[in-house]
Amino acid sequence: MRIIVVGAGVLGLSVAGRLARAGADVLLLDRQGAGTGTSATTFAWVNSSRKPDPAYHRLNVEGMAEHGRLAGRLPGARAYFPSGALQWADAASERWLGENVERLRALGYPARWVTREEAARLAAPLRVPDGVTALAHFPGEGYVLPDVFVRGLLADALGHGAAYATAEVVALDEVPHGVAVTLAGGEVRRADRVVLAAGRWTHRLAAGAGIDIPMVTGTGRGAATVGLLGYARSPRLGLRCVVHSPGLNLRPSSGGHTVLQALDLNAEVDPARPPAPDAEVARILAGRFSALLDGSERGPEIDLRVGFRSLPADGRTVAGYASADSRVYCLVSHSGITLAPLLGRLVAAEVTTGEEQELLGPFRPTRFAGARRSEFEVDQRATGLGEQ
Repeated sequence: MRIIVVGAGVLGLSVAGRLARAGADVLLLDRQGAGTGTSATTFAWVNSSRKPDPAYHRLNVEGMAEHGRLAGRLPGARAYFPSGALQWADAASERWLGENVERLRALGYPARWVTREEAARLAAPLRVPDGVTALAHFPGEGYVLPDVFVRGLLADALGHGAAYATAEVVALDEVPHGVAVTLAGGEVRRADRVVLAAGRWTHRLAAGAGIDIPMVTGTGRGAATVGLLGYARSPRLGLRCVVHSPGLNLRPSSGGHTVLQALDLNAEVDPARPPAPDAEVARILAGRFSALLDGSERGPEIDLRVGFRSLPADGRTVAGYASADSRVYCLVSHSGITLAPLLGRLVAAEVTTGEEQELLGPFRPTRFAGARRSEFEVDQRATGLGEQ
């Protein structure tokens, strides 16, 4: 079976690798290069912390487990770290955290309360601020180093026989017995099936093929898709786990560096004019980071990046064909880092065998058919403790 995978983010790479392992003739296409879209600017927290929909929570829990199974098989350096995660609440967010801990415990999701001293040991070398009133530990969570993960997934796909090219796909056309994929230079590639995993560009390419995949498409100031991350070059903390504190989220990165995220600052960012190193949002981010340090370090040095999230309009994964006779398999999701290994395995199985995978049943694109956008669209601006 000849299969073209459009998009070489973590979802497309995961699917391509699994398809190649299954013996398919795979061509992976990306207009800029592997891992250069949403996958390049992601907090990369592996979790199912705030997924109230039962089917989506279950999918993410299975995604967490799949990371552990995949980690030992990927070539290259280690990319996945099951470090656990901490959430620290102040008086304003204590009830929010408490309700979520109890909800997750009822679902069998590991969550426990910890003391300030234990939290400090788990997250060393951060300081727990005086205003923190409740602290929870989620031992089953973790994080990924996105660039290392992308390299490992690409090497795995190529090592199992997939081909890879940098090329922009401008059109998908279903033709008798297959799909014609038109590239920007006019070249047409043909395949028996196409897996469309183009992240935030999925909506546009699908629409050209007559497929409706409702997504949040705004990219201006205040859009839900816009995300700001800080990459702290100094101090080198050697943070031990993911930490969510009031006003600042932190994730370990390679070389002892730290990735920073302040969700409330996303609305202040204009992607058309990315913030300069001395911008107000940069000063706020540095101030919040400094407040968690012990005071012995010099002022932090932070590089800023603005990225865009891939957001289906109802906040849930889209995986499947738009109709019974379609040969274009659509795949797009928020929580792509958490879900990539699992979706890679399940989607490859559906495409190569035609057998539906039970976990993906609630996430078909057909769920949007005949519905008004107002009936399913949700506000996905993340601002609360433990949100993404």
